[in-house]
Amino acid sequence: MRNYESVFVIKPDLEAEATAALIEKFTKLIADQGGEVVQVNEWGKKRMAYEVRKYREGYYVIIEFKGAPNVSQELERLLRINDDILRYLITRLEEKPNTEKEVS
Repeated sequence: MRNYESVFVIKPDLEAEATAALIEKFTKLIADQGGEVVQVNEWGKKRMAYEVRKYREGYYVIIEFKGAPNVSQELERLLRINDDILRYLITRLEEKPNTEKEVS
């Protein structure tokens, strides 16, 4: 399985329950597709550098997960068609090399 990180920005005017349901929907999707959610980090409302769809703020969420390439493709498809998502980015994280040296 590959390591991925997904960052997405949710509309800031959604209610707290709707925001939590949206995050739960995406984490459940990852698990249903055979992936594993490693960490969900909610940054909360932050001011964006520029206006996106007439919004100056957004609710930032970062999800780290493991999965096959089809998991990230399906997540990207759903993020793209959801109207409550302002922006998203999914990146593949590099494997950390084993830097331990053997002691003789």
